Amino acid sequence: MKEHASNYKIGIIGLGYVGLPLAELFLEKGNTVYGIDTDERKINMLNKRQSYLSDYKKNEIRNLFSKNSFHVGTTFNVIEKVDVIIICVPTPLDDHDQPDLKYVIGAAQNLLPHLRRGQLIVLESSTYPGTCEELLKPILESTGLLVGREISLAYSPERIDPGSKWELEHIPKVVGGVTPSCTSYAKEVYEAVFKRMVVVSSPRVAEMTKLLENSQRYLNISFMNSLLKICEELDISLWEVIEAAGTKPYGFTKYYPGPGVGGHCIPVDPLYLLWKSREHHIDLPFIELCRQVNEDMPSLIVERVAKTLRPKELNECNVLVIGVTYKKDVNDMRESIALHIIEQLLESGVKVDYFDPYVNELKIGETVLHAVPLTARNMRNIDCTLILTDHSNIPYELFVKHTPVVIDTRNATSKVADRKNVILL
Repeated sequence: MKEHASNYKIGIIGLGYVGLPLAELFLEKGNTVYGIDTDERKINMLNKRQSYLSDYKKNEIRNLFSKNSFHVGTTFNVIEKVDVIIICVPTPLDDHDQPDLKYVIGAAQNLLPHLRRGQLIVLESSTYPGTCEELLKPILESTGLLVGREISLAYSPERIDPGSKWELEHIPKVVGGVTPSCTSYAKEVYEAVFKRMVVVSSPRVAEMTKLLENSQRYLNISFMNSLLKICEELDISLWEVIEAAGTKPYGFTKYYPGPGVGGHCIPVDPLYLLWKSREHHIDLPFIELCRQVNEDMPSLIVERVAKTLRPKELNECNVLVIGVTYKKDVNDMRESIALHIIEQLLESGVKVDYFDPYVNELKIGETVLHAVPLTARNMRNIDCTLILTDHSNIPYELFVKHTPVVIDTRNATSKVADRKNVILL
């Protein structure tokens, strides 16, 4: 293979929460980036210098294009120009909760006519161990270009945390290649933009690293959720218990309960691991148990609303839902547990209003809901406020003051002085 460049031409496939920040980082370090996304809406917004991600303001999008080194489009012919191809596409579950790699396969197949000798292909999408070697490698080698000789292939798990203050370049970058030369090439590319590299022995180890990180979170959050009922029965605040336990200077990490686990990774990645384990006839009972805990959470929340509002029946009640995205301070709705809770409330006959600063409209089945302004007048007939996502830019004291009862699943009202009418879950 040819000698590698010091400033690279990078092709990034998928310009969502992972791909766009990665493009920004490579641009900041003096590289040229060709961004590809089959979603024409995203490309049109970028070309108009508009943002579709809550982490980016318009001026930040404009800055991406300031040096004429960022080129975006929906076609793959630009791949012929690049040194490095990074795949950052979704890896959801299918209708049977099994890995759905159609976007990875589609991206790889679209690359084939444009691949050339000397290129590095890196998969960053969360997936099961073996994807690079068992799935991607045969597709890429169908061109006649052999991995480890004419082209390189590696895996590097994304570690983006939307809505957080972590700077991407300071998040250690794990990488594992199919061959030592593949690993070396990938390390060289990423260490040009990341402060710390973590080189592992194979793509399988790198793929498993991502699943371990998110499965650990999944198990611990699920455990906290499983404690909610017993703490309620014993008249104990689980939140107070967690804060007290968190004062131990070693051996304890804080994880918090919530209405369920949402997002593109934490509720999905453990099921990728479960699927791969079953393929090898190995059981992972912890993940099965956690899955059941989280599947039960929407019903638990709705039951708590019903219990709180008795003697009124649910079909006589108005509930104001605060926050519908899967986590605070982002506009991402993927796997949002709020949708399942609202659906159950609607099926119970509840009149549901909602407010979320990042989401103006929701479609739940055939029902379309529009966000309502947070005003005292709009809260006049509300029986209960239900906090499902704890966005930072919400005036929590307003509905604590103007609605009869607040069910807080995130401890978002912790800084409100008088919260006698707040029920913590």
